[in-house]
Amino acid sequence: MSMILSASVIRVRDGLPLSASTDYEQGTGMQECRKYFKMLSRKLAQLPDRCTLKTGHYNINFISSMGVSYMMLCTENYPNVLAFSFLDELQKEFITTYNMMKTNTAVRPYCFIEFDNFIQRTKQRYNNPRSLSTKINLSDMQMEIKLRPPYQISMGELGSANGVTSAFSVDYKGAGKISSAHQRLEPATLSGIVAFILSLLCAALNLIRGFHAIESLLQCYLFVYYTGWRNVKSFLTFGLICLCNMYLYELRNLWQLFFHVTVGAFVTLQIWLRQAQGKAPDYDV
Repeated sequence: MSMILSASVIRVRDGLPLSASTDYEQGTGMQECRKYFKMLSRKLAQLPDRCTLKTGHYNINFISSMGVSYMMLCTENYPNVLAFSFLDELQKEFITTYNMMKTNTAVRPYCFIEFDNFIQRTKQRYNNPRSLSTKINLSDMQMEIKLRPPYQISMGELGSANGVTSAFSVDYKGAGKISSAHQRLEPATLSGIVAFILSLLCAALNLIRGFHAIESLLQCYLFVYYTGWRNVKSFLTFGLICLCNMYLYELRNLWQLFFHVTVGAFVTLQIWLRQAQGKAPDYDV
């Protein structure tokens, strides 16, 4: 019998489970799939926004949007179009119910467990297709899946389910590893965004006055992108900013010098605080 077995809502950046349905079946196959859920939750930040993992008699499908992933487990013969339509409903309801600030600042696993009520109701509807509302337009989802099919994650890419995972990283096309240049950084905070804007302002002021602006632009680059020796480069860039302002001592007043050096120090701090996304904690998904 084709059916949806369970579903979870997981934060992408660190794999924190925000909500989940109750797994009614506790057989060996289900326990194995729970291990795959955990492994996938640690890799969400490196995976495309729509994926499928085939695990023998079961399929795990998920979609990701706005920093949150919606994952479900179903039998292998459950229709793809219904699976992703189910996930799309979860996504729309979750976005409507909770704002991004709440999901970004959540620290406890399953802190939105009350969303389980909606998951259970929706799961029951999709497990009985006759009860589905006629308003659901599956043709749009069919066309979307046809034009942009879910990325198929192979078991070889995922690694072993015994807790020893392979050190793989895949891009959207699924070829090769993600290099350090494509490592994702943690989401930018409000202070980080302010620092980025101020650094651009300093660069613009330098250009207007006929000075070079490469050090400020380099700080912007280091804030946005991950590179090797990123923190060292940020401190060296700040040192370059200080040297340049010492050179321009006779052309600027003290307030201008103070502004440029302070902004440089502020941006350097934000670069240091915004680190690469590391290994996700082992939450019990």
